[in-house]
Amino acid sequence: MTEIHSGGCQCGAMRYQFAAPLADIAHCHCTVCRRSSGGIVTTWLTVPLASFRWLAGAPSQYASSASCTRSFCPTCGAQLTLFTTLSPQTLDITVATLDQPELAPADRHIWVQSRLPWLHLDEQLPDEWQENIR
Repeated sequence: MTEIHSGGCQCGAMRYQFAAPLADIAHCHCTVCRRSSGGIVTTWLTVPLASFRWLAGAPSQYASSASCTRSFCPTCGAQLTLFTTLSPQTLDITVATLDQPELAPADRHIWVQSRLPWLHLDEQLPDEWQENIR
């Protein structure tokens, strides 16, 4: 049986759904995520692009780098997804916008070279270093 999950933005104008397990979940510490979300970390869930669909609303998009495009609600500004040409078969979804984010704990940290030195979050999870591509 396929898992169906849904989510949306703060104001309710944007709704989405995907048919994929809650797996491949990472706390991202990159500077771009911090600045585009206004938070100190953004937690992402990666799903097959073909499993995702918008149910309501049309997102605004922002090219945050040469390889990444972020989708957000044009009304409330909530960041919802990230598409990267470096992995064109997948889509990243912000865990905080899931209807049940408590079901999606992170399994690692990414972009740890940008981590704020005073932040201590899930320290038992592995760290992954990436080249600066975002």
